[in-house]
Amino acid sequence: MTFTSFRLMQFHQKLDHELRAELKMRWPDLFRIQKLKRLKLAVKDRLQASAAKRLHNKQPHLQ
Repeated sequence: MTFTSFRLMQFHQKLDHELRAELKMRWPDLFRIQKLKRLKLAVKDRLQASAAKRLHNKQPHLQ
């Protein structure tokens, strides 16, 4: 695991924690919830792209 992917995972967990806390509020801010979900999805996409890139680089190239 690279340092970047580790930091992205930490950020994803932080966003998840903030999202859960916002959802537990008596009057949750729907715009904040939407923003947190969007950010969480963007981080997840970056993690998946990073993992796919590492996997592609590890595969032997057939010529």
